[in-house]
This record gives sequence, structure tokens and C-alpha cells, in this order.
Amino acid sequence: MPSNIIPRDRLIVALDLPSVSQARTMVERLGSSVNFYKIGMELTYSGGLPLAEELVRAGKKVFLDLKLHDIPNTVARATEQVAKLGATFLTIHAYPQTMKAARVALGDSPLKLLAVTVMTSYDDGDLRDAGFAYGVRELVARRARQAQDAGVHGLVMSAEEAKSMRVLIGNDMLFVTPGIRPAGADVADQKRVMTPARAITEGADYLVVGRPVTQAEDPAAAAEAIVAEILGALGSKP
Repeated sequence: MPSNIIPRDRLIVALDLPSVSQARTMVERLGSSVNFYKIGMELTYSGGLPLAEELVRAGKKVFLDLKLHDIPNTVARATEQVAKLGATFLTIHAYPQTMKAARVALGDSPLKLLAVTVMTSYDDGDLRDAGFAYGVRELVARRARQAQDAGVHGLVMSAEEAKSMRVLIGNDMLFVTPGIRPAGADVADQKRVMTPARAITEGADYLVVGRPVTQAEDPAAAAEAIVAEILGALGSKP
């Protein structure tokens, strides 16, 4: 795990909101408690890319969770466009052709690519229904190795897989873990979840948290509580 990441930056708040105006309001409410935001498909399709640039200009970090996956030429051109926005992270699906195309197109841009291994709403049964020959852990491991070979900077996975993946591929890649739920929080549509402290101790570098912060009565206080939990976990690591 990189030691030079500011602890507060390890919390990425997902702006999974239906409009840019609502997202701006949430950012204002969170203020200095959050430095890093994720903009996903819902917000992107309602005008979120200009908001991403706005956040970057305001000194915030942005994770564009676009999960690119298409023919290599299309992925390459999309990656080139995203690299102009000033975001810190971009997600792509962990298919070998997709990862290779994005990595080549990225060139020397500071944008970091994160390969989505298996989404946290999936379990072994879901993968079987989709026609995969592997269960979650086997598929995550296979895609992690392929991502490493392609020169991708990091992986998106459940925190449940983080510890075993650290053993498998070492400390050279960033681990970004969604499905983070503070103790007692509603898991909603997630199937593979973990608390912030445990995710950090299991090897995660960044934690993506949405509804437990954005739907809290006091979002800033909820974010501060997660940052405090991250700090505690970092202090307990050997």
C-alpha cells in the first residue's frame, strides 16, 4: 500500500445523484471534509463531465467511473478524450483488449487507469448466470494478473478480495474498493461489502462510499467519521 496518500484522500465519495445541481449542493455540504469525488454513469449522462472539470479547478480530485469497454479503437479514442479533463482516475473493464488499448492511448498522461475486475453487486451465482466459467475469486485473480501485464495502474474490486490480491500481485498496483459500508449501514444492492477500517487493514488504498455519506442527515459528519476510521486503521497496520 502506498504510504504517501493523504489519509483524507483515501475516501472517495460517490456522487451518485440524478443532477449536477444536486451534486454541487452535496459538494458544498461536504466542504473540506472530502477531497475526492467519484462521478459515475448517472451523473455523467446528466452533465457530469463539465462538473468534473469544475471540481478539478476547485482543487478536488475526481474519479470518472465510466467503465469503458468497446472495440479497442473506440476505447482508445475515449481514453484520449477523458485524459484532457484533469481527472485522477478512470475505470475500464478488465478485458485484455480494452486494457491494452486504453493504456497505449493514455501515453504519458497523469490520468490513472483502474480495471474493474468483478462488480461488487455480483456473486458466484451471477457470474454463472452470465456464462462465466469462474467464480468471483478466480475471475478477480485472472483479471488482476491481466491488468498487471497490461500496465494498468490499479484495480477495482471488493475489499473481500484485497488481501489475497496483495499476495498475488504485490504492492505495485492501487486497490480501489467500492461496497464500503460503516457498521450497521444498509448494504442495499451490494453483495460483497466491508467496513472502512477492515478494508484498509485488508489492503485497500482507496474506499468508495456513496449512500452512507450522501444520504446521511449530516453528510460532512458521516465523512469525517469514515476518515477517522481510516486513520485508526492505518495506525494499527504493522
